[in-house]
Amino acid sequence: MNIPYLLIFLRLLLFAPIIVLSAFYLDDKARGIIITLMFLGLISDIFDGIIARKQNISTVKMRRLDSQVDLIFWLSISFSCYILNPEIIEKHKIGILFLVIMEGLCYLISFIKFRKETCTHAFLSKIWGLFLFSTFLSIIGFNYGGIILYSTIILGIISQLDVILIILILPKWQNDIPSSYHFYLIRKGIPFKKNKLLNSRNENYSLR
Repeated sequence: MNIPYLLIFLRLLLFAPIIVLSAFYLDDKARGIIITLMFLGLISDIFDGIIARKQNISTVKMRRLDSQVDLIFWLSISFSCYILNPEIIEKHKIGILFLVIMEGLCYLISFIKFRKETCTHAFLSKIWGLFLFSTFLSIIGFNYGGIILYSTIILGIISQLDVILIILILPKWQNDIPSSYHFYLIRKGIPFKKNKLLNSRNENYSLR
């Protein structure tokens, strides 16, 4: 059994639909269910990569699938936040809209340049993911946005700018680029060691 793929499809085919349907049909009763699935989704996202590396089956295809499923998973939680707490989303709609536009630009620029979706798994994006998780927990669990939502919006915009810089400068499509600083190293042909915790493989990478 391919456990990493099982964990990925678990988020896609089970967790995400249940989150949306619970928010839509159960109202406030859905909050506990959604928070539980958020934690399970985060844990599955961490362990699919760890297990894949341990089994030496981590591939670019798996990384790309994991990245797109993550997007769908987080979008399902975002939608549930709007259903359960529309007043919080409306209050911050300009910042959220700008963040959505930036996310869309990342994909658009990547498709235009490489004919592929972005799959950088950048360090700032991972930090932003933790902020996003905390924000969803705050909104769904405590009906509060406030400073944590502001911080998440700002960090999200910064992380998207980092990804856009990576896409614009990279001469060819490449997954698992930790930051725009690392794209500079790649551009110069300077090899660097990828971190096991952040990427699918621990290897030296160079364009030469």
